[in-house]
Amino acid sequence: MTTSPSSVTSGRAAGAGWVRPLCWAAVALEGFDLVVLGVVLAVLLRDPAWDLDPAGASVVVTVGLLGVMVGALAVGPVADVIGRRATMLATVTAFSVLTLACAFAPNPEVLGVLRFLAGLGLGGVLPVALALVAEYAPPGRGSSSTTILMTGYHVGAVATALLGILLISPFGWPAMFVAGALPAVILLPLLWARLPESAEFLERRGRDSSWRSERRARPNPLKTLFRDGLARPTIAFWIASFMGLLLVYGLNTWLPEIMRSAGYELGAALALLLVLNVGAILGLLLAGTVANRIGVRPATIAWFAAATLFLALLSIRLPGIGVYVSVLLAGIFVFSAQVLVYAYVSQLYPAEGRGTALGTASGVGRLGAITGPIVGGALLQAGIAYPWGFYVFAVVAALGAVAVAIVGRAPAPM
Repeated sequence: MTTSPSSVTSGRAAGAGWVRPLCWAAVALEGFDLVVLGVVLAVLLRDPAWDLDPAGASVVVTVGLLGVMVGALAVGPVADVIGRRATMLATVTAFSVLTLACAFAPNPEVLGVLRFLAGLGLGGVLPVALALVAEYAPPGRGSSSTTILMTGYHVGAVATALLGILLISPFGWPAMFVAGALPAVILLPLLWARLPESAEFLERRGRDSSWRSERRARPNPLKTLFRDGLARPTIAFWIASFMGLLLVYGLNTWLPEIMRSAGYELGAALALLLVLNVGAILGLLLAGTVANRIGVRPATIAWFAAATLFLALLSIRLPGIGVYVSVLLAGIFVFSAQVLVYAYVSQLYPAEGRGTALGTASGVGRLGAITGPIVGGALLQAGIAYPWGFYVFAVVAALGAVAVAIVGRAPAPM
């Protein structure tokens, strides 16, 4: 069936208002997942029935992140071929059901398997959401639309830290996974009813009277990443994403435990995790505006450089409110640096390969997400996570700045 330009345009107009809030909500659920293990592991490491040490906990985290990496790498080409709406529905359904199942895990082995399976769906959410929001962004606001979307990531993370404070003592750690799955009861019907298909996808499908013949003739979207001078930026983006996600997952998984090793009580350590993600939200709101004004490339380099400084400063033990201010400043720059990488990718690649570019950047970056918890767990196991963990993270941020500098200059803002 042929899709006419007029029907695509009307469909785009009708659904545009729903794209950002629905994608924001889906990303918020991934934000929940970002922090939930950091909250739960702080309890399970002290539960004799689970017999976990930091090395074993790192294995559980790593297995889950492997699933996320596989899902992120697979979803870009799939969404570019079959459409982004169906892909979003499938991924949200899968990870919500499997997150609920984690509440009933009887041991670390089962929890690891469930986290891997949930990760397959979870890894697909962010690339699809980023591609849709980039497509529907108003002219000249591509960077800020991406960073506003990613505030959902950290609103979800903040909500998880708050829920950890409120739910774990009276209800136990399984309540955290139940709380993470329940929002899908509302979100999935809304996605089904209101999320439009990508207009660019529909336009491509409508160019030929036979969608099947067009699909056979269409080149592999992976080739888009390495032609027309994009090979160097592609590799550089993968490195930058690796470094950025190493920081995001390393800090959100182990910050409570690192702070406990520095002498803070559990409540204070969880509060610092909350403050870290509040800083992330503030940083995202600021980063998008700055990137729109000065360009996404200089903004991303500046954010990684500032992250380097403030992570190194976390190695200094400050009294009273000083530690909260220090963690807040680190959060402002650490997490939005990674999101600016995604904004940069969205602006540099053509529409037919954008989903694949975002998916591979996210997927390769998940190797960093896996590495971060492993590095943090190893430093904790060795008893040197404080202060050396923050020095290691500062070096990682500096390498992220170098990788973005290698990419080159982006085209004019979308």
